[in-house]
Amino acid sequence: MVTIRLARGGSKKRPFYHLTVTDSRNPRDGAHKERIGFFNPVASGQEVRLSVNQERANHWLSVGAQPSERAAQLLKEAAKASA
Repeated sequence: MVTIRLARGGSKKRPFYHLTVTDSRNPRDGAHKERIGFFNPVASGQEVRLSVNQERANHWLSVGAQPSERAAQLLKEAAKASA
């Protein structure tokens, strides 16, 4: 099954997550089909906290990709911010 989930990056104590589309059997930070955005939970000042390519996210959701719980929250938040 294809899933939309977060892949962790960044350094120790400074997490940074890519919103990726991948096969559910792949490891968290393993191979992915496409990166559709990012999430920076420790963003401050002028740094961007959340960026999602809504067009690609909607495409993957329309072809049956299942978002993880956190990814679904972030997609909803991004949709609300862009509207």
